[in-house]
Amino acid sequence: MDKLELIATSAFGLESIVANELKNLGYENLIVENGKVTFKADQNAIARCNLWLRSADRLLVKIGEFDALTFEDLFEKTRKLPWIDWLPENAEFPVEGKSIRSRLFSVPDCQAITKKAIVEKMKEKYHRNWFDETGPRYRIEVSLLSDVATLTIDTSGAGLHKRGYRKLSAEAPLKETLAAAMISLSRWKPDRALIDPFCGSGTIPIEAALIGRNIAPGLGREFMAEKWPNLKRDIWQKARSEAKDLIDNTQPLGITSFDINPAVLELARYHAKQAGLRNILQFQCQDVRDLRSKYNYGYLVCNPPYGERLSEKKEVEQLYREMSKAFDRLNTWSFYILTSHPALEKLVQRKADKRRKLYNGRIKCTYYQYFGPRPEKLEGPFSK
Repeated sequence: MDKLELIATSAFGLESIVANELKNLGYENLIVENGKVTFKADQNAIARCNLWLRSADRLLVKIGEFDALTFEDLFEKTRKLPWIDWLPENAEFPVEGKSIRSRLFSVPDCQAITKKAIVEKMKEKYHRNWFDETGPRYRIEVSLLSDVATLTIDTSGAGLHKRGYRKLSAEAPLKETLAAAMISLSRWKPDRALIDPFCGSGTIPIEAALIGRNIAPGLGREFMAEKWPNLKRDIWQKARSEAKDLIDNTQPLGITSFDINPAVLELARYHAKQAGLRNILQFQCQDVRDLRSKYNYGYLVCNPPYGERLSEKKEVEQLYREMSKAFDRLNTWSFYILTSHPALEKLVQRKADKRRKLYNGRIKCTYYQYFGPRPEKLEGPFSK
C-alpha cells in the first residue's frame, strides 16, 4: 500500500479544475478523463486530498480494473483483487454499481456478484462463513463502462461538497464544489474586490473567502476513511495540522454580497458564521439595479435565477436586462455569470469573451465570462 491509485471524481466540465488543484497539492502524472482524474500517491494523499480538494466530488481508491464480458469474468477477477489489504474482518461493505454501454447491463446482478466475490475472498482469509459487518464502513463501487469493470472504495463518505458549514438550505442551492470552481475559473485573487449580487444562502462568497484565506474546505468535517484501521493513524492528524498552519488569517478580503430576500440573507449570515467567516463577509439587502462599487476594478461572480419555470421566465429576463445596467456602471470590472438561460448575452446586450459548459446538478448551464481591463495599479485595502 505504499503507492495507491486514487481517483478524484468531478462533475462534467470541472475535470481540469480538479487536476489543477491536485497539481497545486504536489501530485503529478495525472490522467484526466470524463468525470474523473486518476493519479498515484501514498496514503497521506487520502487525508490531504479529502481536506483540500475544492471542486472534486469524491476521492476513491482504485482496487482494480479489468475486462468483464461475462458474470463469471466479473466474479473471478473481482475475487482475485487485494480486498484483504483493505477490509478488516468486521468491515461493513455495501456494493453500489453502474453500467454504461456494457454487456453486463443489470446493475443489481453486478452488485450481487461483486459482493459475493469479495465475501469468498474474505472467507479464505478469515476462515469463517458469515460476516456481521458491524465495523468501519467501506463503500465499494463496481463501475462498468464499455465492458471494462473498475472496482473502487470511497474514502470520502458524504460528498466533498458537504463542507460542514451549510446546515440549512435555501431553494435550489448551488453546490459548494461548483461555487469553488466558478471562483477558480474567474482567476480572482484575494487582493481584488469581489461581489455576488444574487448571493442566496452565501455559497459563492463563503467559498471565495475560504480560497482567499487559504482555508482547506474539509477542515470542518469528518471522512469515512478516518475510521479505517488499515491506514496509518497519523495521516489525518498530520494533514489537519498542516492545513491549520497554512491558513492566512491576515489576508484582507473585499467580498460583498447582496440579495433582495432578507430571509436568505439571514441564512447566508448563519452559514458564514458556521464557516468561521462571519466577521469578514458582508451581506446586504439590495436590488441588482442599485449595484455599485467604490472600487474601479473587481470581479462579479454570480449564479442568478434561471427562469426554468415558465411562470418565472419573463421576470428573470427582466432581471437580466437590469444586469446590463450594472455592466455599464462597473465597466472596468470582470463579470462571471452561470445560467441555463440561452439568451443571456442578448438580454445583457453583450457577447461573452468566453463561455464554458457546466452542470448545476442536472441542469446544463453556461458560464459566461466577461473580462474587464487590467488595472493600471493595485488599489484599495486589498493591495499587497
